[in-house]
Formats: sequence, structure tokens, C-alpha cells
Amino acid sequence: MWQEINYKEDPNDLLVPNITYKIKPAEIESIETNSIAQEIGFESGDSIISINGKKPRDLIDYQILISEEILDISVLDKNHEIHNISIEKDQDVNLGINFKDALFDSIKQCNNRCPFCFIDQQPNGKRKSLYIKDDDYRLSFLYGSYLTLTNLKKEDWERIAMQKLSPLFISVHATDPATREKLLKNKQAGVILDQISWFERNSIQIHAQIVVCPNINDGDILEKSILELAEFHKKTSQTVLSVAIVPVGLTKFRPENDGLKPVSKEYAIKTIKQIEKIQASLQITLGTRFCWLADEWYLIAGKNLPSYKTYENMPQESNGVGSIRSFLNTLSEQTTNLPQKIKNPKKVSWIVGKLVYESLFPTVNKLNLIDGLTINLYGLPSIYWGQEQVVTGLLTGEDLINGLQNKDLGEAIYIPSIMLKINTDLFLDDKNITEVENQLNTKIHVLSDSNDIINTLIGKSKKTINITNA
Repeated sequence: MWQEINYKEDPNDLLVPNITYKIKPAEIESIETNSIAQEIGFESGDSIISINGKKPRDLIDYQILISEEILDISVLDKNHEIHNISIEKDQDVNLGINFKDALFDSIKQCNNRCPFCFIDQQPNGKRKSLYIKDDDYRLSFLYGSYLTLTNLKKEDWERIAMQKLSPLFISVHATDPATREKLLKNKQAGVILDQISWFERNSIQIHAQIVVCPNINDGDILEKSILELAEFHKKTSQTVLSVAIVPVGLTKFRPENDGLKPVSKEYAIKTIKQIEKIQASLQITLGTRFCWLADEWYLIAGKNLPSYKTYENMPQESNGVGSIRSFLNTLSEQTTNLPQKIKNPKKVSWIVGKLVYESLFPTVNKLNLIDGLTINLYGLPSIYWGQEQVVTGLLTGEDLINGLQNKDLGEAIYIPSIMLKINTDLFLDDKNITEVENQLNTKIHVLSDSNDIINTLIGKSKKTINITNA
């Protein structure tokens, strides 16, 4: 049974000096130019053992520890020698250190068995990091990853409250206890409303998500979940800031007899009508739509995306809610004053997932009016995942090879960086860029964002993503 944690407001408990589990020295990946760390002589490969006698467990602890004006730092250098360094600085000045990992102890992994878990819907034999079931509240606070709260211990709740780790991003899926226990396959999952009440009492805000599984947590259960979460969004205190409604994503590698059904066009249309009705009601009572549908619902339904302003302050953009609308808006702004002609004629291909393909037609047609520029837009399905309609970020190297064979690719193909593991040249299937280039006999350019895409295609910029071989 989940119980409220009573903690004492004691600043000495903010960072635990004597921890029973192992904390690895925090390995430094890079040093910022003209920083304190560079001036002192920190180097890539060095590791921080402790700051003022305390071992940081993660980036959160590190940021708190370096907020002091006087720092006594124990450092393990690349030659495994220990140095003790004293630094005096202004309180709000950073050291300019970037770490290899955000967590210096072990990652908190998921203890649920959700049938729709994407990690369980992958083939065997790929890189180990693809199979880590992250359910760590610290990564939620730092990067916006979603967690379920089922694996938190007493000290975790105490730390969240003491360090005010807010906002957090919570996978709710259903507020009905029996439904949530069924979805997560975890008897500890049914107390989600009690946990959110605890967040409210401790002034911790959250963003929530509901992954909709047809015939399990949809219909009346979905409406009940949204309205019960909306009770935590008051004018005086807003604990639940927003709710994302996401369609379940299924691959051909998913376990047999998982009881899940894919989202059809008809089902997407029905769900859009239901949520838009709830949004209209909440707009009146709360002054906000509060809940938003992921872009995929509209693309699957074959309907136009809502206008940009309906997403209000885009609270769930990183979760695919309004991200395509935002992308299209930026593209529209970037293509208002295009040149009539480019200096160096080029013919290239722009590769995206089939789900967003039609949304990009207007932009590509506008760009192709430029004299000297020809862009072939290819929207690919994913043979790898077994999905005909797929978002761009899930396309693999194998999908590019299969989908682009014998196509007119021009002098090069352009792909967005979301297809790759961050700061590497690896696709989700572990193929690297060189392998795909060799198979397609063409060059691949990786682009960072919509501004970069337009500027590069029309010759304003040579910017591409810096990647490393992994």
C-alpha cells in the first residue's frame, strides 16, 4: 500500500553523505571554453569523486553542490591519481563541466510489465541501451522522460519533496485503480490519485500522459481519467499542468496474445471527437484545454492538425503533442521570403516517415519553385517495425535502404537528427550512416531543425549535425 512520506525540513538531509549503494565518480565528457574548469585544468576523462565531502549521485546533486562559493573537489584524473582542488567563485557561476552521464549511480529501472512497452516490442540482439527500461524520476526532472512512480522508495519520495524536483512527467494511463493495475501489470499501480494528492500537498507539479489502448482505458475510463486529473488543476494551485493523450504504438515484434489492438482511422476520428468535446468543456471551467491529443491521432485520422494557438503554451511538445504543428509553423515562417534562384543548382531528397509525408507537401512545393532547386520528398513506411504509417523518428537504417532502393535520390539525401541516437551516427536498428550510404550509393546529410533544413536546402547554410562514430 502506498503511504505518504513524512520528512523533516532539515537542510542536512538534502544530500545524503553516507549512502549504502555505490556511487561512481562522475566522468567528465567535455570542458566548456573559457570556463573555470578549463582555467584550472580539468580534462575530458577526469572524474569528480566528491564536492565538499559529498559524493554527487547525479547532475541534480552536482548542481546543488557547486552552488556554494567555496568548493573542495576531489578529482580522479585519467591516470587514476586523486587530486584535491579548492575553488572560490561567485555562488551562481557554473564550472563549465559536461558529464558523460546524467546519473553517477545506477539507473532506476521499471518494475512494470506493460504490454504496450516499446522496449519489449524490439528484436533481440541490438545495443544494450535499447533494452534499458528507464523509470527514473531524476531523468524525468532533468529531461522530461515519463515515469510511473511504482518503483519509488521512501528516500526517493523524501528527496523529491526536499529538493523540489518539479515538474515531473508521469505516465498515468488511467486513474481507475483496477484499469491502471491491469495496464501496468503491477499491484502497486492503483494508488496514482493518492500519489498525485501527495504531489499537491508538497507543491510538486506534473505533466501527465495517457497511452490509449482500445477497449482497455478508452471511452468512459479515458474521460474519467482526464476529469479526475483536472481536479488537480485549480486556479489557486496547479499540480497537474497538462495531459497528453497518446495512441498506443504496436510493432511486429510485440508479444503474442498481448490483448492490444492497433488504432485505426475510424477509432482515431472517434477519439478526436471525444477529446475535443472534453477540451471545450474544460476551456470553460478551467480556462485551459488542459488535455491535448498527440499529432499522430490527426495524421492517422487523415484530419488537419489543430491551429498553433490551440496548443496554448505547447506544454507537451516534446511528447509529440503539437510538435508537427510547431514544425510546420516554423517551416512556413522560414519560407515566406525565398530566393527566386539559387547560385549552385542542386537536386536532393528529403526523407520523412510516411505519417507526416502529406503534411510537408506545401513546403516542398514552395521550395521547388526556386530556380535551380529540386527536392524529392519521400515518406517511408517501416518494414523494420512492421508499421505502414510511421513517424520520422522511428525510421531505421534498414527502412531507408529498403524504401529508397532504385529511387531518384539526386546528389544526396537529407534526414532529421531525430532518426539517430543522440550525438552518434546510429539508427534504431544499429546500422550506421556509412552502412546506409554504401547501400544506397549516396551521401547522407543530418539536419538539426526546421531552420537548418530550409537554410541548407536553399544554400544559406552549410550547417549539419556533429556526430561521432559509435
